[in-house]
Amino acid sequence: MTVTTPPRALPVLGPNRPLALPTTVEHTLDNGLTVIALRRSSVPLVEVRLRIPFAQANLARAALLTQTVLSGTSTMSTVDIAAELQKVGGGLSAGADPDRLLISGNALVGGLDRLLDLLAEVLTDAAYPGEEVETERARLVDRIRVAQSQPSHLARVALLKRMYDAHPYAVQTPSPEQVEAVGPDALRALHGERLHPAGATLVIVGDLEPEQAVAAAQRMLGKWNGGGVTAELPPAPALEPGPLTLVDRPDSVQSSLRVALPAVSRRHPDHAALQLANLVFGGYFSSRWVENIREDKGYTYGPHSLVEHAVAGSALVLSAEVATEVTAPALLETLYELGRIASLPPKDEELEQARQYALGTLQLGMSTQAGLAGLVSTYAGFGLRLDFLAEHAQRLARASKEEVAAVAAKYLAPSRAAAVVLGDAAKVESSLAGLLPVVRAEGS
Repeated sequence: MTVTTPPRALPVLGPNRPLALPTTVEHTLDNGLTVIALRRSSVPLVEVRLRIPFAQANLARAALLTQTVLSGTSTMSTVDIAAELQKVGGGLSAGADPDRLLISGNALVGGLDRLLDLLAEVLTDAAYPGEEVETERARLVDRIRVAQSQPSHLARVALLKRMYDAHPYAVQTPSPEQVEAVGPDALRALHGERLHPAGATLVIVGDLEPEQAVAAAQRMLGKWNGGGVTAELPPAPALEPGPLTLVDRPDSVQSSLRVALPAVSRRHPDHAALQLANLVFGGYFSSRWVENIREDKGYTYGPHSLVEHAVAGSALVLSAEVATEVTAPALLETLYELGRIASLPPKDEELEQARQYALGTLQLGMSTQAGLAGLVSTYAGFGLRLDFLAEHAQRLARASKEEVAAVAAKYLAPSRAAAVVLGDAAKVESSLAGLLPVVRAEGS
């Protein structure tokens, strides 16, 4: 005799906890560097994030600078720097995007002074040795060429061009030829022009007193100074809906579907409600869009939508990779789900599930030193501080079904969308044209 045990009901989720904000100290040094220090005592480590405004920097130079800024000074080689960092259990790395250059680091708490001292030496005395530049330039060129063969990268390139047209955000990756033309002198010139403390923000998070961290930054980085230029980005253009842009990739077995929709900045009153509307639509695994084209129809493995925030503007971006033969059906279901979220309020249980996810993700993002440092640095780049997260959590908790429905109707209607498909045009163009007007991208 077989006894069947009925499934047990999942426990009811507990009440949302208020967001606990750590102690924060902020101070602007005489050279213009803003230092934000926070205590997080989970492990005896410290995380450092230095954010430097980097808008309108030459793409090829900026990309190569991030690969070589830590490659040596007048007194230390790249091996020397790595060895000194290893002594304090730490590391440094650099990266850039159209808004900022970010140098990230970590170390044992007792090594904070040395970590900041090495950071200061790089900032004030980076040498960009010719041999190191040559090596890193070749690696970067190889990475760009590999990226240019990847559908996800090509689709992103086409979407940015579709979204931003002549704005600097429209092109975010240099060509191999542009990188190959960059030498050490060009990197030193860019460093001298743009890596200065005015407008920069240093975030320090760790198992230490914030006042001590600020004092360490003053000792080690107070000497960082120098002139330079600060470039401002123009506001991003309003998203223009219209024909679907088709990028031909002959013989591709998959199509890359990208859709952009308007969004708002973090400061906007609609921000919290739009975040919830996006989650209900496609922003996490239990969303409508994922349920439709992944779970129900099997068109794709990992569709996702998210709001991308940049200093000059924000946008909601949808991404999915689908088999060539279901390209048009996948787009049809995407437009259907956009129409549904824009015209029908979410169910109570849908909204509450999305709300719990949003609030839980917020708590989780602040639970580690690295996560907290990244959040604080990101928000600082938009002129916001950590108390904004507590206010945002309250808005997420208060947003009503009617508010979410109104925001969805305002921003997520399919008539507001700009769509791009990268795939085998010979196989997908006619079926896509049955859904939307189609134009070929230049060169397709």
